[in-house]
Amino acid sequence: MNINNIPELRIGDLVVEKAIIQGGMGVGVSLSGLASAVANEGGVGVLASVEMGSIGKEAERNSRKENIEAVKNQIRKARTLTNGVLGINIMVALTQFDEILETSIEEDIDIIFMGAGLPMKFSDKVKEILKSEHGCKSKFGVIVSSHRAAKIIFDNWKKYFNRVPDLVVVEGPMAGGHLGFKIEQLEDPAYSLENILPPVIDTVKQYEEFKGIEIPVIAAGGIFTGEDIRKFLSMGAKGVQMGTRFVATDECDASIEFKKAYVRSGKEDMKIIKSPVGLPGRAIKNTFIEDVEQGLTKPFSCKWLCLKTCDFRNTPYCIAKALLKAQEGVLDEGFAFAGANAWKVDRIISVAELFSVLETEYSGSSVAVAV
Repeated sequence: MNINNIPELRIGDLVVEKAIIQGGMGVGVSLSGLASAVANEGGVGVLASVEMGSIGKEAERNSRKENIEAVKNQIRKARTLTNGVLGINIMVALTQFDEILETSIEEDIDIIFMGAGLPMKFSDKVKEILKSEHGCKSKFGVIVSSHRAAKIIFDNWKKYFNRVPDLVVVEGPMAGGHLGFKIEQLEDPAYSLENILPPVIDTVKQYEEFKGIEIPVIAAGGIFTGEDIRKFLSMGAKGVQMGTRFVATDECDASIEFKKAYVRSGKEDMKIIKSPVGLPGRAIKNTFIEDVEQGLTKPFSCKWLCLKTCDFRNTPYCIAKALLKAQEGVLDEGFAFAGANAWKVDRIISVAELFSVLETEYSGSSVAVAV
């Protein structure tokens, strides 16, 4: 193995050429266009399942059936564009979590990433799949922000399904979108990715003997350069997840105005907001966010509850609609989620060029990596 090249990532019998996972970004930021482009460069391209059925629609809301059809269509479309490794991100907090999960399994997606909650309650159909000796083609990844959460999930799966997840993504407080931390923890060094990663690695190692195979731990949240990749691999991570840098690419499925918001932003524009979902989130400050902070509400009606934790009767705005409007480029009616380093983005490039840049940065960094 050439230590100057970004290494491969092994998830059981699944081999990923480059140990880079593109984070699933909704609403509609990472669909078949971005995911397939990343997969074609040897990484894991990840679709964001949230509100897929609303993308490109004139109507305010889509039906639940349309949402599932959109998931199928996006997976199938991505498959026509790449022979690489594809994943899908499914928020546990979604009211359609089980339906989307079942659909993704039926469509033979390579990896299913589950976050925004602890994935421990499933439909009877999924329970049977998890218990089955032969299971399914899909690998199951869980997204956590602490070793405690990892242990709870692993113990639960071991007890009820006689198996454990296939990989773990550890997401630190510099990530974009909804964050699994309290607001006061975001600036506390004790909760930095550098500090929360090692305990998760140690926790997961305890289950490798039971599984009889290595369970890769993936570092995520604030990883921006090839040097960052080398740093976290040297700490024991087997790969990294990156979201922010993939937004400012030609193939990203968001509008050009969404991408330009990243390019135009400064460090002072990185804003922690209180989401209607009940979690803190990181976004790029704009007039929409300022209006909400000043107490101006954005009235809306909700035909069906897309998130289990959303109190739509009392929340000042619909976050799904706000994110969808931003994806469409109508930023005065929404906002762009972004990682803490989004202000460092200075141009829009192709996914192929981004991989080339990351490889150059990786090979030029001096941190030794254990392989």
